Formats: sequence, C-alpha cells, structure tokens
Amino acid sequence: MRPSRSLSVVIDRFPLRQPFVISRGAKTEAVVVAATVSDGRNVGRGECTPYARYGETPESVAATIETLAREPEALASREALADALPAGAARNALDCALWDLEAKITGVSAAELAGAQGLVPVVTCFTLSLDTPAAMAEAARAAAQHILLKLKLGGEGDIDRMAAVRQARPEARLVADANEAWSENMLEPYLAAAAEQRFELIEQPLPAGHDGMLKEIAHPVPVCADESVHTGADLAGCIGCYGAVNIKLDKAGGLTEALRLRDAARAQGLRVMVGSMVATSLALAPAFILAEAADWVDLDGPLLLAADRTPPVRFVDGRLHPPPAGLWGS
Repeated sequence: MRPSRSLSVVIDRFPLRQPFVISRGAKTEAVVVAATVSDGRNVGRGECTPYARYGETPESVAATIETLAREPEALASREALADALPAGAARNALDCALWDLEAKITGVSAAELAGAQGLVPVVTCFTLSLDTPAAMAEAARAAAQHILLKLKLGGEGDIDRMAAVRQARPEARLVADANEAWSENMLEPYLAAAAEQRFELIEQPLPAGHDGMLKEIAHPVPVCADESVHTGADLAGCIGCYGAVNIKLDKAGGLTEALRLRDAARAQGLRVMVGSMVATSLALAPAFILAEAADWVDLDGPLLLAADRTPPVRFVDGRLHPPPAGLWGS
C-alpha cells in the first residue's frame, strides 16, 4: 500500500535586482508559490508563479493547492493530479513536487525519469525590460556577458528599440517578445524591421485569439506562440500561424504536460523555446530538463533576482549550468 502523503504550501517573495517591465506592467519582486509533498520519509518540492494574465493570484493558487490536502488520492500520482486540477500554476507546483518526490524515493534523478540524455550547460536568453530605445541599448551593452538577448517590446516605438539594441550589440543573438502588444497593422512592417536587424524570433506579436492574421502574411522572422499555446490541446490552432511554441511549465501545468507538448510540437514540425516566469532556481530546475532539446532557452528568471534559493543554479562563462544536487529532482 502506498504511504499517505501530506501537503504544505507557502507564498514566497524574492526582490528583483531592478524593475522588470513588459507591455502589461512592471514588477519589483517575484511572488511565487512553493508546494511540498511528503510521504513521511521523503520530501518533494515544486514552485510556480501565478500570472494575472491568466486570472491567477498567489492567494488563489495557494488556496487551490491547499484543497488537495483534503483529497490525498489526487497526490497519489501525476496522472491523478492531472485529473484533479486543470493546467496552470497550481498544478505545476504539485506536478513538479511529485517528480522531485519520485526521484527521492527511487534514487533515480528526475532528468533520467523523464528520459533526458544528459543535462549540459546551455545558452539562455537574458531579458531586457521594456524601456526607451536608448535605455534598452544601454542595458544591452551592460549585459556583455550574455550572448543571447531577449527584448521585451510594447508596440509603438518597437522598430526603434530593435534598431538601438542591434547597434549597441552588433555581435549578439537577438530575440524579442511583444507580449501581445502589436496591432495587425504593425505586423508586416515590424516583422520586416526585425528581419533587417537580424532577429532570430518574435514571440506572440498579436493578442491570443487573433492569430489568424499570421496565416495571411510572410514571416521573414520565425514567429513563436506563447500566450496562444498552453498545452497540447492548443496546438491545432497554432498550425499555419506560428513556426515555434514557447513551452512554460506554469502554462502547461507541470513538467508532465510540458514534455507531452514538446513531443507534439516537434511532431507538427514546430520549433521549441523553453521559457519560464520570473521565479527562483527551484522553478527553473524542472524546466531545464526541456532545455537539451530546445531551439531557444529562456530560463533567466533567477538571474533577475537580488536573492535566490539555496543552492542556486549557476551562470558561468555565458552559459546556464544544470541545477545542482539538492535543489530539485535528485
């Protein structure tokens, strides 16, 4: 008989090094929810970042997680958890906690359990917050140790922002995230400008639900779905509109669905970015399992924090290193 499992949840706050600004607003701290599942001998942990864009708050997510303390059968397996909760931040924290717990019980790392071939250091995007062209150019120069930069864009003025950063960092690899801020009229000239400035990727230029316009125009730069694709069930609406998909554990509801989404996206001929919210190394660790097979890695959340969990992931010589033993999944 499987031992009964206990559950606890806490809301944690981690200050940022500097304000993080996107088209929808600014934040000065990462507010995350951490879940712990125990079988009485072993403990598994997971972390999620509630996102207001999807109707989540730290309090609502913590309350959702706490309801499962009264439904222990939902913690018996990741499959049972998926039946109990929809995709989203709450399920992500618990799903990752169950992966961590299984690794502790079996003595087999979560990466091995997930079929990863071996975790190696990877180049990750480093995010430049939305600002004036001059300020973003200065931020790009200050991030000289990062060879892959991700610009947060906001609509009007984005052509100047892209040009300014390219001029500041002619050697850098560049991608950009519009966070749904472009209008249909902006789409063609802004994509053309991105191509001129040698951008590799533009994420979610149009609001989710307005993706159809992307079928009607050329893509001189690959376009990546973010808000438009959460789980494998969303992929059908992506075909013909996007050439890539950004997989985030908080959207997918955990590593389990994220792995399925990755495989389904590959089967449809889509390229893959693995991303995350602004969170700690505990949230990054399970996402790192997806990094080995990703075309782009965007896991810089812990690098934006003034303080992180212990032990933290390491960024050395331009590369993000695999999670250290004792953090998660081993």
